[in-house]
Amino acid sequence: MRADNSQHIVDAARRRSEYTRAKAIQALRTLDLAGEPVTFETVAKRAGVSRSWLYAQTDLREEIERLRAAHRRDPGSPVPSRQRTSDASLLQRLEAANARIRRLAEENKQLREQPARALGEQRAATTRTSPPRAGASDPMSACR
Repeated sequence: MRADNSQHIVDAARRRSEYTRAKAIQALRTLDLAGEPVTFETVAKRAGVSRSWLYAQTDLREEIERLRAAHRRDPGSPVPSRQRTSDASLLQRLEAANARIRRLAEENKQLREQPARALGEQRAATTRTSPPRAGASDPMSACR
């Protein structure tokens, strides 16, 4: 009677399947990072697998469709989807910019007021300490 070697065949098939999945996932990542279009055709060629096999893998199919749709929306952007800015990060950057604008506006206001205040104090100080100029019209000198 022959030994049952079916377990070896099953293990080899499982390893081959895992290797094929790993190649497909790596191809997806490489295409996305390079900013290249992610399609079933490009992933299949890059990974060395068939398109029908990709369609049969639910998670890979969904990821390819998601990346393909993202690339269609923004065809001029070679930035990988993982590096694209999210709405939350854009909102945070906008809030930071608005806070900076408010801070700079307040600083500008203070800087504009400083020379006006200094000039007013300088005028007040000179009028209090300096005697009237000779020949200046003094209302009291006309009465004397």
